[in-house]
Amino acid sequence: MAINNDQEFLVQKIRSQYTEKQHTELDELKALDAKVRKPANVFAYVYGSVSAIIMGAGMSLVMTDIGSVIGVTSMVPGIVVGVVGMGMALSTYPIYKKLLDSRKKKFAPKILKLSEKLMKQ
Repeated sequence: MAINNDQEFLVQKIRSQYTEKQHTELDELKALDAKVRKPANVFAYVYGSVSAIIMGAGMSLVMTDIGSVIGVTSMVPGIVVGVVGMGMALSTYPIYKKLLDSRKKKFAPKILKLSEKLMKQ
């Protein structure tokens, strides 16, 4: 029974899922890069989301009558909460960059050494 190229590709693809992969230095380099970037990315997503929610809560207080339901004038607290959320949102990127840069400095020697080794091969 002859197998055409498409079938052979599919067979190889399925087969590769069941064979044990060898850990290479390139895999180690990718893991180190992920180790540098992941904490900064997680921070940015979480902090940015929280700040957007806080800013939205302030906007909600200003634009709706929620404050009258809880017995306060909602305009001033809404503006304050919204400005705090906006300040947090604006500070997300600079904090992300500082965190990423500090992690790059920490891992740079190891990454550069491994990348030089890989490039010489």
